[in-house]
Amino acid sequence: MNKNKRTIVIAIMIVMFLVAFEGTVVTTAMPTIAKDLQGYNLISLVFAAYLLTSAVSTPIYGKFSDLYGRKKTLSIGIIIFLIGSSLCGLSQTMIQLIIFRALQGIGAGSIFTVTYTIVGDIFELSEKAKVQGFLSTVWGIATLLGPFLGGFLIDYLSWHWIFFINIPFGLLSIFMLKKNLEEVIVPNNAKTDYLGALFLTIAIVSILLTAFSNSINYKIIFLILAIISIIIFYFVEKKSDEPIVPFDIFTRNIVLVNLICFFIAGLLMGIEAYTPIFTQNILGYNPTISGLTMAPMSISWILSSFILSKALPKYGAKNIIQLSLLILILSSVCLSFLKVNTSIIFLIIPLIFMGFSFGGIFTTSTIAVQDDVSADRIGVSTSTNTLIRTLGQTIVVSIFGGISTSSVTNYFNAIGMNGITSENVYSSKATTIQIQNAFYNGIHNIYSILFIIAIACLIISLGIKNTQLKK
Repeated sequence: MNKNKRTIVIAIMIVMFLVAFEGTVVTTAMPTIAKDLQGYNLISLVFAAYLLTSAVSTPIYGKFSDLYGRKKTLSIGIIIFLIGSSLCGLSQTMIQLIIFRALQGIGAGSIFTVTYTIVGDIFELSEKAKVQGFLSTVWGIATLLGPFLGGFLIDYLSWHWIFFINIPFGLLSIFMLKKNLEEVIVPNNAKTDYLGALFLTIAIVSILLTAFSNSINYKIIFLILAIISIIIFYFVEKKSDEPIVPFDIFTRNIVLVNLICFFIAGLLMGIEAYTPIFTQNILGYNPTISGLTMAPMSISWILSSFILSKALPKYGAKNIIQLSLLILILSSVCLSFLKVNTSIIFLIIPLIFMGFSFGGIFTTSTIAVQDDVSADRIGVSTSTNTLIRTLGQTIVVSIFGGISTSSVTNYFNAIGMNGITSENVYSSKATTIQIQNAFYNGIHNIYSILFIIAIACLIISLGIKNTQLKK
């Protein structure tokens, strides 16, 4: 890897760290922010606004990067993200913070997808696995450092600085990209598919609102709206000269790989969301130990990228994905055997193997969806894969949330303590052991479902054609 490429990778990792860090540090700072701005009832909207706009903008940025170039598209996205961050830091009310978080999310959509597209453009196959493994691992590092650095900024400065700190690093990454990323853009007179973008936006927002909503009636309304929007979007795209999502990119391999990514992204989110709860609420460890428990998974994810750089060209995407899924299945089985009094080491060991499997699946799938399309479709293919992962995380983890909360309630109903839920359990008359058992009941059910999801994905992978990846 030459100096130019190293600088580009560093720039991409910096900006990727910013969006990953923002996700974890805002979670840590939210109680302080809500108290200062007096808006506890609006906390969920601070996260929802960011998630919605980043998801919606992802496929649009992918198309723009194909039409107008990666450097320009990513730089614009970073600038929007930094403007949103600045305004978030200056917010005086929760409503302002929600609006500016939405703006921040619009910028983040570019970073989520164009960074991986640039890697697909400029690196050889053996290098792609390493670099994309590095990018994926940035999220794990940000998850570990976010709470510590966020806590430091809040304690010694103020919560405003968790947003302001993004600005110098974001500007540095733009400068590094401008100086080192060279690309040839073929002039074209393509018209932007605004109508397609509109109906895609309505469809994505409706799908996410279906997942977020607690009301069955609202879920049905949003689901119907999503279906109608998808149908209209399909016909609009078929007639468009430059569709936001060209349907001819959906080869058999890309469809199957994206379907696997949808479920595995949800599975990963389940691990990241509920393993800390298992560590703290069931095993009784503090948040610091809980965070460190997840660290080995990030480390093994990094190591997987070095293995993949050698294995991918030799064995192909299908074999790597299937081996990774087999490891994931065995790891999920180990998690399902955990008990209330299990030693933490028996939790860490399967997480280490899961890091290898997640690295294998996500890195290989990104390379596979880029490899199966022409150079002028890499951006939109990568962004579609990113969007599908986001939808998988949102939809599957919302299902896990329902399973967890209902399992806690069912446990207490079964022992004759009606009316106790996950929301009021700590203010109830339940004993510590009963609370541990209730949470264990919910998370054990989730871990068992992880095994079923991994099996289903292995079956899906049988349909992938093991074509030779391009150098």
